Amino acid sequence: MNAPIRFDDVHRRFGSRAVLCGLSLEVRPGEVYALLGRNGAGKTTAMRILLGFLAPMQGSSALLGVDSRVLSAQVRERVGLVSEGHALYGWMTVADVLEFEAGTRERFDLAHARTLRERLGLDPRAKVAKLSRGQRAQLSLLAATCGRPDVLVLDDPAMGLDPVVRRDLLGVMIDLLSDTGASVLFSTHILSDVERIADRVGILHDGRLIVDASLEDLKRRVTTCFVRGGDRAELERTIPRCLRARKTAAGHELFLLDIADDTRRALAAAGGSDALGVAPSLEDLFVELTADAAPTIAHEHEVAR
Repeated sequence: MNAPIRFDDVHRRFGSRAVLCGLSLEVRPGEVYALLGRNGAGKTTAMRILLGFLAPMQGSSALLGVDSRVLSAQVRERVGLVSEGHALYGWMTVADVLEFEAGTRERFDLAHARTLRERLGLDPRAKVAKLSRGQRAQLSLLAATCGRPDVLVLDDPAMGLDPVVRRDLLGVMIDLLSDTGASVLFSTHILSDVERIADRVGILHDGRLIVDASLEDLKRRVTTCFVRGGDRAELERTIPRCLRARKTAAGHELFLLDIADDTRRALAAAGGSDALGVAPSLEDLFVELTADAAPTIAHEHEVAR
């Protein structure tokens, strides 16, 4: 089956600044893909290109097999969008929002939306302008998912929410996504959320996709090891499959990808610990890989052996 979401060698600049430099990725049917990156890494730009709101300067993207530059109303009907800030009409009530969505989208399931609205405790008479940020985020998610989309694009829906409200919203996301079976592309700055909801992770850095792997692969393939003393640049150069050496008070913590016998021999020569197999957290890995010029973690089948 064709990937519902696809980027193929997408480039985009704003003036002299390159924001995307050859972005290529696919989101499979029913997959939840988290697109991560620091501020300005190109996540929102990529989503705008995917949705046809911005043209790439090179390459292409496609939604449901259709080039993003020529999306029809029928294709857009099958796509749900929740963007940062949750653009809703402040003068509408919660009930108005759901009825408006039902009147403009043929696939929208108003009865199901009302059931979910009750489950979430959203007052149908409440004005959008009077809702909390968390409630607006919940309403936006509800409106997007009740359109029975084949694709959901979520651009940092938890931005600006406090930890308690964000946790509640994440629970709502998990419940709603399990009902849709949609392919999901979402961005977030909260990496702990990713580990609860995503099937696969992509990390953008300096306009390039430096990680494209499942969470399971990352936990299995990336390990850490401690080396006393040493020089960071020398360790990164001489230890095979060393992604990064991080300086600590007593030496260096090494982040290793797909360790093999040559890695172990080099570690032994450098006085490395035998305690291999400790997987770093996604947050630690993200921080190290986006610190400066970054290595790449591709799909396992693409790694040269």
